[in-house]
Amino acid sequence: MTEQILFDVQAGVATITLNRPDRLNAFTTQMTAELLAALKTCARDDAIRCIILTGAGRGFCAGQDLSEIEALTGSVSDHLRHGFNQVVLSMRGLEKPIIARLNGAVAGAGLGAALAADLRIAADTAKFASAFLGIGLVPDTGVSWLLYHLAGPARAFELIATGRRLDAAEALAFGLVNQVVPAAELDARVAELAQALAQAPTRGIGLSKRLLNRVAHLSLAEALEYEAQVQDIAIATADHREGVAAFLQKRPPHFQGR
Repeated sequence: MTEQILFDVQAGVATITLNRPDRLNAFTTQMTAELLAALKTCARDDAIRCIILTGAGRGFCAGQDLSEIEALTGSVSDHLRHGFNQVVLSMRGLEKPIIARLNGAVAGAGLGAALAADLRIAADTAKFASAFLGIGLVPDTGVSWLLYHLAGPARAFELIATGRRLDAAEALAFGLVNQVVPAAELDARVAELAQALAQAPTRGIGLSKRLLNRVAHLSLAEALEYEAQVQDIAIATADHREGVAAFLQKRPPHFQGR
């Protein structure tokens, strides 16, 4: 069976590539299972300190392969619970930085996967669309929640209800991506950022991600208390000790991700 996910690790950076370029990397059950397995490997392997998620060929991901949906024997809700939902939860719960390298079409479930990453770097040729309503469906793969929190309720509704397609510059203005770069510079920019994050204090990044996942649902007083609790964890890490030592010795820190 052809691998629908490519997985490569170099210098602390794992690159996960959606690998169905002939179908703009549309998701299948096999691809979802392989992606979940790759994310679990990234979570377990301490040598992996940053993850890049991207797509092969000219697109990131055009969403769910509709031919597979037509052939489903169970409910769509079960398909989501055991597939896409687990991908989004795994990405948000993985306490390492995830960069989405957005090289082309980003639509439907592909939009959900992109928005679930921590950072999104887009080529200036990338296009973004919710796409669900165009086939009479509602958003899934976390798109409703993620759009609401990233773009706000008015823009989220606009993108979902009108099916409007955004170019990369508009996606940046809507808050859906962090940076837009010329397509020819995408690989270099993503690699530069990934290497910087792979050399950063990984536990501190992961704990910060834990905080951000939680504080949106807390009052200020509750958020302050939760920060204090998580700080107790961070202060016990080797990277904290190295950071303090480097500061006192006036040298660059050498973080180990521990």
